[in-house]
Amino acid sequence: MVRLKSPIRLDWVDPAACSLEYRLKIIGRLPFFKHLPAEAISKINGLFHDHEVSADERIYFEGDEAKYLYLVAMGKVKLVRNTDSGREVFLDILHGSEYFGTLTVFGERVHAETAIAQTDCCILQISSEDFERVLTEYPDVTRKVLGAVSKRLTESQEVVKQLSTYTVEQRTASALLRLAGKLGEVRGQGVLIQLPFSRQDLAAMTGSTMETVSRVMSRFAEDGLVKSGRKWVTIMDMKRLEELVKKGAVN
Repeated sequence: MVRLKSPIRLDWVDPAACSLEYRLKIIGRLPFFKHLPAEAISKINGLFHDHEVSADERIYFEGDEAKYLYLVAMGKVKLVRNTDSGREVFLDILHGSEYFGTLTVFGERVHAETAIAQTDCCILQISSEDFERVLTEYPDVTRKVLGAVSKRLTESQEVVKQLSTYTVEQRTASALLRLAGKLGEVRGQGVLIQLPFSRQDLAAMTGSTMETVSRVMSRFAEDGLVKSGRKWVTIMDMKRLEELVKKGAVN
């Protein structure tokens, strides 16, 4: 058997590299701040506090009081939720400039998911009180916040729909496409997804078992849709995966 050479590029995340210039850049990318002038972003930056989080460390647990809104400055964070049956569902994986968590100003009192550092991370956080100060000083941010929350809700509803109506093959294809859209890197004829991401994580993301997902991934590989190895997957045929997902959408 020919062993596939791993295409993974090992990146070391140095939380100390989260400089002032970089902080201003990623805070300015937030959907509810990106319309603000540079001087406003600089002022808001003073309300964010950064801290280092080690890989596999819990940032908060599902059900914890929602005191802070978080922003991934460096590294990757995964969001998971437990179902009524006790199964862990992998909701999303976030990287540079994506926000997570919630605040009372968003209408939530507790976090609806658990946030776990997928890699070593530099995380920025702003308290509910400080965020309300921002809304008071920049009232137009409120409308942007409502739009962002609405978009997140729509995305969550789509994930729930897929878990309840799609086949495991369609859910796996959808999960791979979501990861490719966020973290994919074009390599030759394929799109490489490289991160500390196991078959168990993919099973949690699709609401299935690791054994079932492994069988699906093996079939995808046999059909020329993907190539995979330890902690990496290369999508070789995006179009066929998209067609598979569309079948679930019309059913």
